[in-house]
Amino acid sequence: MSSIPKQNMKASLNERDGFQVWWRLLRPHTLTAAFVPVFIGSMLAALEGSIHLGLFTAMLIASILIQAATNMFNEYFDYVRGLDNENSVGIGGAIVRDGISPKVVKSLAYSFLGVATLLGFYICSSSSWWIAVIGLISMLFGYLYTGGPSPIAYTPFGELTAGLFMGTVIIGISYYIQTLSISWDVIIISIPAAIFIGAILLSNNIRDRVGDAENGRKTLAILFGHQGSIRFLMTVFILAYSLTLIMILVGMLPLWSIITFLSLMKAIKAVRGFVGEKQPLEMMPAMKATAQTNTVYGILLGLSLLIHLYIPLTL
Repeated sequence: MSSIPKQNMKASLNERDGFQVWWRLLRPHTLTAAFVPVFIGSMLAALEGSIHLGLFTAMLIASILIQAATNMFNEYFDYVRGLDNENSVGIGGAIVRDGISPKVVKSLAYSFLGVATLLGFYICSSSSWWIAVIGLISMLFGYLYTGGPSPIAYTPFGELTAGLFMGTVIIGISYYIQTLSISWDVIIISIPAAIFIGAILLSNNIRDRVGDAENGRKTLAILFGHQGSIRFLMTVFILAYSLTLIMILVGMLPLWSIITFLSLMKAIKAVRGFVGEKQPLEMMPAMKATAQTNTVYGILLGLSLLIHLYIPLTL
C-alpha cells in the first residue's frame, strides 16, 4: 500500500481525537461478541427458572473487559512486531496514529483483566470455584491470541479459538453460574453463535489477507485465497442458520427462535460486500455487516428465549 499521510488516513477512516481515541482502542464493533454469548446463556438459564441479575451483570462486564483487553493486546503486540503502521485499517490506531504509548495500552489491558478477575471472584463465590479455572484459561488464551512466541491469530486456528472461547465457553459459563449445571443442549445451541463469532475474525482476516501474508501469517483467509475465503464465509453462515432451523424443528429451540432469520439479510450483505473488493478500506462495510450478523442473530435468539418464557410456543 502506498504511504498515506497520517491525517489523511484518519480523515478517510473518520477518526476523531479526544475520547474517541480511547473508544476506538476498545474496538467497540467487537464487543457485541462478548455481550451476545452472556445474553444467550443467561436466557437459556431463565428458561430453567433460574436467573440472578447480579451474576448476569458481573458476567457481562467481565466478558466485555476480557474482550477489550484482548483487543488491546492485539494492538500492542502487532505494533511491537511491526505489523501495524499508520496506514493500517481495522485497528484502534491508538499507538500508530494517535501517539498513545504502547506501555499505556499494555497496562490498560492488564488493568481490564485485573477488574475482570475481581468480578470473577464474586462470580465464583456465588456459584462454583471451577469457574475460576475456566476463566483463567480463557484469559490466558485471550493473551496468547496475539501474545507469546506463536500467536494463535497468526495461524489457521484463530477463528476456531475465538468461536470456542467467546461463544461456547461463555454461553456455557453464563448458563452454569445461574443453574449450577450444564447440558449437551446448551453446548449444541451455542454452536451457531460460536460460528458467527468466528466469522467476525474470518472477515477481518479476509480484509487483511494481503498484508498478513507479507508478514508471514498463515490465517484461513491466506490459505483459502480471496474467493475461497468468501465461499467459506458463505458456507459457515449456511451451516449456522441450518443448525438453528434443525434445532427449532426438533424442539431444542422454541418456535419463536425463527426470528433469528431476520439477521440473514446482514449475512447476505456481508458476503456480497467482499465480492470484487480488493482494498482493505473497501471491505470495511462487509466486515461491519459480519459483526452485525452476530449481534442481530444473538440478540434475537436471546429475545426469542425470553419471549418463550412468557408466551410458550412450540411446533
